[in-house]
Amino acid sequence: MALELPTPIAAYVAANARLDVDRMLTPFAADAVLRDNGAVFRGRAAIRSLLEEAVVGTKAIFTPDTVRHEDGQVVVEGPAHGDFKGRAIRFTYRFMLENDAIQVLEITA
Repeated sequence: MALELPTPIAAYVAANARLDVDRMLTPFAADAVLRDNGAVFRGRAAIRSLLEEAVVGTKAIFTPDTVRHEDGQVVVEGPAHGDFKGRAIRFTYRFMLENDAIQVLEITA
């Protein structure tokens, strides 16, 4: 059964599966904030740098297997596989959407 993800999240996940940074950035608002295990990236340029290094650089593909709505956020969980030591890492992505765009994304492992 396919997960029903809001359009901007589905677009991000699909682009991540292709490791396409340009399309991964498209659903983000221009002033979006991404928090990755405590580090904060503001705006598309900073988010692009993170995605190029941490996602494309390690070929990390996130495969969501659960989705729920919690406190105004869309919480998506699942494993990521890539070129890193050990087995797949399970991640939680907490999305805050505004005007059909990703305004805030918090990623934790």
